[in-house]
Amino acid sequence: MSTTFFLIALIAVNVIVSFKGFENTYFFRKYQFHIGSILKGEQIRMITSGFLHADIAHLAFNMLTLYFFAPVVSGALGNYSFLLIYFASLIFGSMLTLFLHKNDYNYSAIGASGAVTGIIYSAILLDPSLQIFLFFIPIPIPAYLFGIGYLLYSIYGMRAKNDNIGHTAHFGGAIGGYIFSIILHPQILTENTFMVVILTIPIIIMAIMAKQGKL
Repeated sequence: MSTTFFLIALIAVNVIVSFKGFENTYFFRKYQFHIGSILKGEQIRMITSGFLHADIAHLAFNMLTLYFFAPVVSGALGNYSFLLIYFASLIFGSMLTLFLHKNDYNYSAIGASGAVTGIIYSAILLDPSLQIFLFFIPIPIPAYLFGIGYLLYSIYGMRAKNDNIGHTAHFGGAIGGYIFSIILHPQILTENTFMVVILTIPIIIMAIMAKQGKL
């Protein structure tokens, strides 16, 4: 099957589940990431929450980002490796969120951002020359600057705690995408050493702040 089929299917599932959540509060609450419920045995939320979104803007941003970065990963590693990295990043994001917020039983979050961030990190590692266009910047910018900036913004979101978006999952997703990309394509370590090193910067910052209790 073509790359387009897998990508469109993944986006379609996100759209269908998200709109179901927009329309049905019970459905949204039942499948969102919620520490108390997960600790009681509802681990399925660690996956289903990755297909729910706060609103149409949140959904659109994640799906557009996935649409632009996913072909780089699937083109280099194949469709099944792309899906493996996507779901591994989603799960890593949920696991990190559970670890950092395990004592906050009321903590909740939603969004595909963890999985999408993993795909972003994977695409940048596979193609360091990748550039992107942002609506408010009329010139292309290096994708790695976008990736690093995205995670630094996530640190702000983690500290502000003023929305229901899973900012912590961004970091878990980045770690998942980083690790699995290297496992699936170890040549990255020698071919793109600079990018392997520089992409660890926001992850290290997050780890230090978490250890200091600042997140």
